[in-house]
Amino acid sequence: MRALKILVIVMGVMILAGFAALIVVIAGRLSRGGPATAPFAAAPIELPAGARIETMGIGTDRLVLDILLPDGDRRLMIIDPASGHLLGAIPLRSTP
Repeated sequence: MRALKILVIVMGVMILAGFAALIVVIAGRLSRGGPATAPFAAAPIELPAGARIETMGIGTDRLVLDILLPDGDRRLMIIDPASGHLLGAIPLRSTP
């Protein structure tokens, strides 16, 4: 019975020490902080009146928006996410 008491005490101390170490690691990472992030200040993206964004895709240096126009046509807009500038637009047409 005495060995069981010692084992329970040792495991309790190990749990408390592990919890304390976890708190120290979390506090250290929070105090160090990550790289400073610049505020996102890109130009607004102009969409035609009545158009809506159906889907978006992102690459390393491109944002592609699939736009549904009010007349039912579709257009892909390629945008530079860093600056917000429109790089190009590709009209999509279905063939009859």
